Amino acid sequence: MIKKAVADAGFDACGIAPVVTLTEEAARLRQWLADGRHAGMAYMERNTDKRENPALLLDGARSVIVMLLNYKPPVTQPPDAPKIACYAYVRNYHHVIHQKLKRLCTSITAAQPDIRLRGFADSAPVLEKVWAMRAGLGWIGKNCLLVSPRFGSFTFIAELLTSAELEYDAPTTASRCGNCRRCLDACPGGALEAYRLDANRCISYHNKRKGENGVDVRPYCFGCDYCQLSCPWNIAAPPHRHTGWTIPEIVRFTAADWQALDEATFNRIFAQSVLQETGFIKLQSNLKICSGKSS
Repeated sequence: MIKKAVADAGFDACGIAPVVTLTEEAARLRQWLADGRHAGMAYMERNTDKRENPALLLDGARSVIVMLLNYKPPVTQPPDAPKIACYAYVRNYHHVIHQKLKRLCTSITAAQPDIRLRGFADSAPVLEKVWAMRAGLGWIGKNCLLVSPRFGSFTFIAELLTSAELEYDAPTTASRCGNCRRCLDACPGGALEAYRLDANRCISYHNKRKGENGVDVRPYCFGCDYCQLSCPWNIAAPPHRHTGWTIPEIVRFTAADWQALDEATFNRIFAQSVLQETGFIKLQSNLKICSGKSS
C-alpha cells in the first residue's frame, strides 16, 4: 500500500528501511567537519545528534520511507549559454516535493489514521543518501552523490519518517563505481577524492554563495554538473517524465539573453526557481565571469 501511494504521489522510486542509529556514518560526518571540508556551510555543524538518530525527529519512529524524484532534463541549454546545473532547470524542487509529500501523507493517513508521519526534502538534519542506501535505492558514488542504477545521480531525495513498522527493502551494501574515476578527473576545482568532497574547492558551492569570492566558475553561472555529466550511469539514465516542470527560459535563453537579463525580469521568470536563493546580484556577477567581463 505504501509504495503504491508513493507512486501515485508522483515519485519515481521508493525504498523502506528500519530506523537505526547511524553511529559510523555520524563519525565520518564529524571527521569531515573537523577537517573543514564543509567550507562556509555552518549549518552542517548543527544537529549532528539528529543526523545520527532520526528518532529525535519523530518520537517513536520505526521506519524511513525514502523516495527519489528523477530530474534529468529531456532538453538542455543552447551550447553558447552560460551553464545552469540541471537541478535548477526545474521549478523549485523543495516546493514540488513538499506538495507530493503532503499528498502522500494524506493518502497514508486516510488508510491508517493512527500512523504518525514526518516528511523531509532537503530541509532537515537527515543523512538522506545514507538512508537511500539503506533502503536499497542505490549507492553513494565517488562523486559523493547517490547513484541509482536506474536514474543515475540526477535525483532529488525525500524521506518520510513513520511510527509504523513496515516491510523493509534489502540495503545496498557496496558501490558499483568500480575502477571508474571519470567524475574525479572531470572536477575542475579538484574538489573530489574518491567518496570524499572538499566544498572549499567546489564550483557549485562558490557560484551559489552570495558575495564575491574570486573563484573562476566558468562556464557555470549556477551550480555545476561536471561530475554528473561524466558518469556512465547518468549517460544511460532516462530523462524525467514530469510535464510542465522545466522553466522554459532555462532551455531557451542564449548567452545574449542571459547578459540582457535585468532584475525585474529575473524576479518574474525565476520566482519559482532555486536561482532565487542566490539572487540576481550574485547571478549577475557569475554571468560577468562567464562572459569574461569581470574586472
